[in-house]
Amino acid sequence: MAAGSGTRMRSQMPKMLHRVCGRPMVAWPIVAAREAGAGRVAAIVSPGRDISCGLPEGVETVEQPVSDGTGGAIRAALPLIEEAETVLVLSGDVPLISTETIAALLEAHESSDAAATMLTIELDDPGAYGRVVRASDGGVEAVVEAKAAGDADASQLEIKEINAGTYAFDAAPLAAALGGLSNDNAQGEYYLPDVFPAMRAAGLAVAAHLTRDLAVTMGINNRVQLAEVEAEARRRLMEGHMLAGVTIVDPASTWIDAGVDIGQDARIEPGTSLRGATSVGPGAVVGPHTTAIDSEIGAEATVLRAHVDTAKVGHGANVGPFTYLRPGTVLQAGAKAGAYVEIKNSQIGKGAKVPHLSYVGDADVGAGSNLGAGTITANYDGFEKNRTTIGRDVRIGVDTMLIAPVEVGDSAYTGAGAVIKDDVPEGALAVSENAQRNIDGYAADKAAKMREEQDT
Repeated sequence: MAAGSGTRMRSQMPKMLHRVCGRPMVAWPIVAAREAGAGRVAAIVSPGRDISCGLPEGVETVEQPVSDGTGGAIRAALPLIEEAETVLVLSGDVPLISTETIAALLEAHESSDAAATMLTIELDDPGAYGRVVRASDGGVEAVVEAKAAGDADASQLEIKEINAGTYAFDAAPLAAALGGLSNDNAQGEYYLPDVFPAMRAAGLAVAAHLTRDLAVTMGINNRVQLAEVEAEARRRLMEGHMLAGVTIVDPASTWIDAGVDIGQDARIEPGTSLRGATSVGPGAVVGPHTTAIDSEIGAEATVLRAHVDTAKVGHGANVGPFTYLRPGTVLQAGAKAGAYVEIKNSQIGKGAKVPHLSYVGDADVGAGSNLGAGTITANYDGFEKNRTTIGRDVRIGVDTMLIAPVEVGDSAYTGAGAVIKDDVPEGALAVSENAQRNIDGYAADKAAKMREEQDT
């Protein structure tokens, strides 16, 4: 269920698209359900609120024409229900329900003779959650809503077991019961749990599966709850990585998105943020204070105080500190991008080094080459970007300006301060000299002029 206006989020964006650890809220229960074995998946959505960009591939959408409650939402999907055997109902704004919890619910449903099995949990303070009323045989007799005064009586409000809003149904009994739903309640809505009395009246059993996972109650209706859920999601993600053999030095100051993959014996230092589809290879050290977005960091690589965006850092490569790797950058095995270096859309070959204070844009640097401090590839001529090609084992002198498009051949050199406008042949030394002129007595003349100006 992914409909509803989400007005309490105070947002122009649909609530279901707000992200929890990098993944849209609505995608979390879908991913968990698929991992638990779900086949066909449909999201029930509100008209005019497109959330397709937040849905995993292959998810269908069904419009709930009117916002008339959970029963109305499921009734909107009746054609799909009639084609199914078992129906799993999840809430899109309860993202942390786990694969294990869903699998346990489905197993409990399949192993029973019940037409419906609902997920429940006991709370010391049930608040406005719907109360589960049990029959004498232990089955579910009804779920009494408690959202508004008059929904539940005093004895029902004393019940600790609450409806967690997740259900498994046999499809045919569900389809039959949906037609008899009524909105005769304080909210004027159709409640999905109201199908249970109809099922029992038809001689069918309704079961409850009790869970202890408090995450099933962590719904999101506002930004405060969004932050609380994200903190719990982040804790769970990092716990999973650490149990799999990753060292996270300070989880409290580390942010890792749901789509991140980290290899065994990697070390994540404090202040590090790994976002999107980033991967970190075994034995790599990332941080402190590094951000990596949709990037690949190879095994045994070191990335220190760097910002890495849609880039690839090869096996054993070294990045940082204070380095910016922009989209399209590839550092091959053993390469280095050192302090205060910015690289964009460039290939840095195996073992090549850009040690410090340089900008490399739209360039190909061969294996074993070294770019001296202050090297700049002037890649933009005011109209279009041009590439620089630097061969293998090249030595670029400090403060060299390479005016693209230009090519420096294998094993060539450039002198310090050179401005390279033309191609440099293999093995050659390229220099560009301006004659040096020394002006004797300049300091004394300058001081005298300043005194003269002060006197006037």
